Amino acid sequence: MHIPDGYLGPATYGLLYGVMVPIWALASKLVRRTLRQRQVPFLALGAAFSFVIMMFNIPIPGGSTGHAVGGVIVAILLGPWAALIAISIALVIQALLFGDGGITAIGANCFSMALVMPMVGYLVYRLISKGATTTSRRRWLAGAVAGYVGLNVAAVTTAVMFGLQPLLAKGPDGRPLYFPYPLEVAVPVMAAQHLFLFGIMEAVLTGLLVIYFQRTEPSMLEPMEVAK
Repeated sequence: MHIPDGYLGPATYGLLYGVMVPIWALASKLVRRTLRQRQVPFLALGAAFSFVIMMFNIPIPGGSTGHAVGGVIVAILLGPWAALIAISIALVIQALLFGDGGITAIGANCFSMALVMPMVGYLVYRLISKGATTTSRRRWLAGAVAGYVGLNVAAVTTAVMFGLQPLLAKGPDGRPLYFPYPLEVAVPVMAAQHLFLFGIMEAVLTGLLVIYFQRTEPSMLEPMEVAK
């Protein structure tokens, strides 16, 4: 799902950098207000965990790759804004040190995997688990569904970025300058691969980790409140 350099035009990646910069600033303020002291080490662990599992990239048709992200489980444990920070750190390190994802596309990759995925997944988790105790079976079921939905929405978001490129930038001969396939190709290909493979991986990963924390540290599953 990492977008490399050269797949998005300046109009797209420039806009998404502009979107993400104030969101990163807002997230840093909110995390300082919501993260409990004992949870601070988990923020670093969340970034490291996401970094490791995202390194296992599997190529898929359409010029992209698929992998688990771990964004939803970090959002469940630490909140979606902390997840945004953790996943963004992982993505930046991958781009700068390992070339996994382009430098110009850092804003775009963070938009789909660090913003869209944790926010959507966390919302789904809270809706399904509402009223359930931290040790309830509904919690890990909610986590599994949230991981599945969050990853798939992020994948479709990335596919839309790809598919818009032929409309946004063409050469004098009419050929696309960046990603060459239109929406009707990019979206079905990305969606299918994540619906039937990578989304299931993310669901299993998230559900199992929720079960682990239910048994070892159920207080991590309690929602956090913003400090006044």
